[in-house]
Amino acid sequence: MKPILLINFKTYKSATGKKAVRLARICRAVAKKTGCKIIVAPQIADIAAVSKIITTISQHVDHMEAGRATGFTLPETIKANGAVGSLINHAEHKISMKDLRKTIKRCKKLKLKTFVCAANLNEANKIKQFKPDYIAYEVPELIGTGKSISTFAPKSVERFVKLLKRTKIIPLCGAGISTGNDTKASLKLGCKGMLAASAVTKAKNPKKVLLDLCNLG
Repeated sequence: MKPILLINFKTYKSATGKKAVRLARICRAVAKKTGCKIIVAPQIADIAAVSKIITTISQHVDHMEAGRATGFTLPETIKANGAVGSLINHAEHKISMKDLRKTIKRCKKLKLKTFVCAANLNEANKIKQFKPDYIAYEVPELIGTGKSISTFAPKSVERFVKLLKRTKIIPLCGAGISTGNDTKASLKLGCKGMLAASAVTKAKNPKKVLLDLCNLG
């Protein structure tokens, strides 16, 4: 089975506006060629354009209801603009467990998929009680370093996968994922997919990187 590859565009200039659309088209082309399921997470302002090209989720969403919630992002808004779900609790946008529970509940009501990030096993264990669709295990110290979590913390990844074994939650891992070998290692440890960001968005040739991440030989 081909892996799930979630590409977080973050706020890189190379993945903003027209460049976000260009990168989304590259992702779509690679997904079609390899059979790899690629999902992208652009900035909220780019969701409407990018979602016309490839499966898209938001980088963040809030649990607020419509009305007096200036500056917050409603689940209804991202859905109306084409997103099928959202990243939640990324290391660069942490929220409280109380808010996390409410946000997952709001998304479930709207049939939006929830991709919740966990920085450690203790956090993953707490998050699983809220029954998100996916939990992505990302050690913050490795994010953006090119040092893959599947290589530098394999035992920890194994324990994470075991933690979700008797649930319906799909395990993903991220932090430092940048090569096809990282993909293979992650799948061997039991994860169903990976998160990647700078390895793709900052690459001179993102198509080449994506092909490497998706082609498992």
